[in-house]
Amino acid sequence: MKDVLLFKLTYCPHCRLALRFQEELLAEHPEWRDIPVRVIDEAEEAALANTYDYYYVPTYYVGGKKVHEGHAEKSDVERVLRLAAES
Repeated sequence: MKDVLLFKLTYCPHCRLALRFQEELLAEHPEWRDIPVRVIDEAEEAALANTYDYYYVPTYYVGGKKVHEGHAEKSDVERVLRLAAES
């Protein structure tokens, strides 16, 4: 199981949607509840955010590799969590 890192902004509607999908998927798949997901608000942790290569939020990294950037559908977030669980 690999760590998941999510970069977001507090008032970004796409980020809020991605987080809602993430919560729904974790409720639907109890086997994924142990996946370590670290949520970083790039406005609060700008120094950390600037060390990663991305231009849009939400952005997901799995095991240090960028796997999704920008507007996310539920299927995108599900793919992220599957990648984390499979490794």
